[in-house]
Amino acid sequence: MFDNIAIHLLLYTTNLEFPKTFNFYFFPPKADPPLAETFNYSMSLSPNEQFRKFLEDSKNILLLLTENPTADAVGSAWALYFFLEKKGIIPSIAFSNHLSSKFDFLPRPKRILEEVSGARDFVLSFDISRNKIIGIKQEEKDNKFNIYLTPEHGSVDPRDFSFIPAKFKYDLIIVIGSSDLEKLGSIYADNTDLFFEVPIVNIDHKSDNDHFGQINLVDVTASSCSEILAESLKSIDASLIDENIATALLTGIIGATDSFQKKNTTPKSLAISAELMDKSADQQTIVRWLYKTQPLHILKLWGRTMAKLKSENDSPIIWSELTVEDFVQSRSKTEDLPLILEKLQENYSDGKIFMTLHKETPQTSVALIRTADPELAKKIYLALGGEIRHGYLKIKVENENMSEVGRAIVEKIHNLRTTK
Repeated sequence: MFDNIAIHLLLYTTNLEFPKTFNFYFFPPKADPPLAETFNYSMSLSPNEQFRKFLEDSKNILLLLTENPTADAVGSAWALYFFLEKKGIIPSIAFSNHLSSKFDFLPRPKRILEEVSGARDFVLSFDISRNKIIGIKQEEKDNKFNIYLTPEHGSVDPRDFSFIPAKFKYDLIIVIGSSDLEKLGSIYADNTDLFFEVPIVNIDHKSDNDHFGQINLVDVTASSCSEILAESLKSIDASLIDENIATALLTGIIGATDSFQKKNTTPKSLAISAELMDKSADQQTIVRWLYKTQPLHILKLWGRTMAKLKSENDSPIIWSELTVEDFVQSRSKTEDLPLILEKLQENYSDGKIFMTLHKETPQTSVALIRTADPELAKKIYLALGGEIRHGYLKIKVENENMSEVGRAIVEKIHNLRTTK
């Protein structure tokens, strides 16, 4: 991250009539051990007890979600945000991409970031034991940030300079609902040093989780991250769980269990949900917003998708091509398409595979594919590649002809289904 950093210094000297210019390059020494190593907590503590200790020793916490977060991730993050605020901690939430409007009924945290910027300061240090600095000014010119220093005596010795990164302003990272760090998208890719130097708490319920945290609150028997977090927050301080926190947690559980209809619904998740409702979490409002109330732009995009539906004879594949005009006229975004795929699946019982096509660039077509058949989904992924995100497969194809891309994908999927 710091390789090839050049500080362009223009140094005025007292005995010269013109500025003396040089470039100072800094190649950092080997990084210090991760901050997590300074936490000397007994291994006899349970993960929840270790989590509580981490929170007690932290002042500024970063909560991270995957791109296009699910109801479970949003509910967990919102609940933890307000819980931390009540404990006097400064939390921030960050995730890439779009947040669905179906979560608008939840009280919104103030510090929600799309990127992690300004997470670390850099210190330009000058040894003044032999020569003091008596003047300093700065300017931006020709795409450079110039610092002008005036020494007390003679000229400046470059050996008196050092350029070092300060500590990150966050002293704890909590990752929610991500099986690995790469699924955080650009937030991880653009800030890898952050994840090596700041301790991580990993909260998840998926079996493929990489256990990448210093603390891993991973329970594959839980219905959701919200269920795990509800238990953890209760053990830390149940008195802090108010209506807003309870509603956010119940939102996550309802979203993850499809309103208690999926097989991952357990007696434990039902019992925790009942406790949250005792804290005034409104189940009916949550269900109405997650499953029934749809914003106008979603309804418009849904209508345009329906008008362009295609289906081959005797084929379980239902698909639709959407143009830039469709998004402009409906005032919607491509990030709304996963919800459209959900609605297609809910309304077409005869269909087994659902797909939308849209343009990312004039030359690039993007297919989003959703199916309720896990084995078929795996076959499609292995055959076509792409990226799996929250129940759908995203495939990018360098071809400006969407219809051609659509027909090719439909044919490949048809061959997969007929090949034993």
